[in-house]
Amino acid sequence: MMPPLDFLPETLIMHENKHFALSSELISELLLEMRLRGVQYRRLQTGSEFGVGFSNRAGHAYFHYIAVGTALLRTNDGTLHELKAGSMVFMPQGEDHQLISDVSRPFQHIDTLGAAPLGEAVSGINTCPSSHPTPSTVLFYGCMEFDLGGMQGLGKLMPQAIVVEANEQLYPGLVPILGAMKFEICSGRAGFAGILARLAEVAAAMIVRGWIENGSENAAGLIAALRDPRLARAILAIHRDTGREWSVAELAAQSHVSRSVFAERFKSVIGIPPLRYAREVRMRIAGHWIIHDKLSIDTVALRLGYASQAAFSRAFKRINGYPPGAMRHRPARSGNTVTE
Repeated sequence: MMPPLDFLPETLIMHENKHFALSSELISELLLEMRLRGVQYRRLQTGSEFGVGFSNRAGHAYFHYIAVGTALLRTNDGTLHELKAGSMVFMPQGEDHQLISDVSRPFQHIDTLGAAPLGEAVSGINTCPSSHPTPSTVLFYGCMEFDLGGMQGLGKLMPQAIVVEANEQLYPGLVPILGAMKFEICSGRAGFAGILARLAEVAAAMIVRGWIENGSENAAGLIAALRDPRLARAILAIHRDTGREWSVAELAAQSHVSRSVFAERFKSVIGIPPLRYAREVRMRIAGHWIIHDKLSIDTVALRLGYASQAAFSRAFKRINGYPPGAMRHRPARSGNTVTE
């Protein structure tokens, strides 16, 4: 059996391997908290000229996959992305945008286009003129609730649009997923709509993981902490034991550094003190249990180790500005179950 990492002799190579192992373990733990719930899927077939608009959806992410043809993605700041067959786009902020055939083409909102049901939560839209028996572009679109649980802060660091090409080296696991999506879109076999929806959710989750691992070199905050073994140990402990009332000394011990060094490093990288981070994670998880898992406030308080519902409610309100009982009556927003 391999000895614990802490007892391995430190060489440069082994230090890098240990860093990678810690980061991978933490990323895996954080991804367990992520939830992608498809709320609307469309298979869209168009002629050579088209324009489709998508509105801002707080708390949601957009997913587009081009199976056949080409398209331009225009984001709300005017940036254009050229998409071709095999391209996939993930938009974690849920901001308004358009898919157009050319920059001068006007667009219609997706919800104004007639759709025919293809299966559960999936519909088909065909704007291809009758004079074009074969569509020029075929794409699959998804709108998903995007909940990152305790790592909600990552969502704010992600770019407007993450574009992945069919041969993208940073996301090798996506190649077979996208290939399967193209097959399902074009074959129309029995049950293809439901399979497409599930594949889209898997592909989106892989994009989030790939961005954390490979595409976020310049990001700060939590991303930088994921790459710092001293902080990664403490953050992993917080996410694994959300009900524990951590002390700075205990978290510093997890990181194998002094209390003062740990506290200073944590705040400089994350932007808030470690105990504030631990409390925010706890309340994000609490909000998720209340809203999505439909747990009672008493049950949530017990799970998180509070002596009473009243004590939990006071702690929740200190972080969020409102009591946990008000969550079920608040409008959905930005994919967070609680405020940042």
